[in-house]
Amino acid sequence: MKGEKGSATIFKNNFYMQKIKILLFIILVLFGVFMFVYGEYDDSPGGQALGLLAVIGGIVGVVRSWKKNSR
Repeated sequence: MKGEKGSATIFKNNFYMQKIKILLFIILVLFGVFMFVYGEYDDSPGGQALGLLAVIGGIVGVVRSWKKNSR
């Protein structure tokens, strides 16, 4: 009995952790867009590059988490 309840709690926590991870990757994409735009405004190619890397990393993270979640 105790094992069944514990495994349900683990599954529930894993579900919420996956959703939080996807949310954080989406926030990373938004921050990357902000960095890219601010880097353009400030005429800073390094800021633009960091923003672009953040956007790419966020998109890759969302896709990987989404694929892992759909299994």
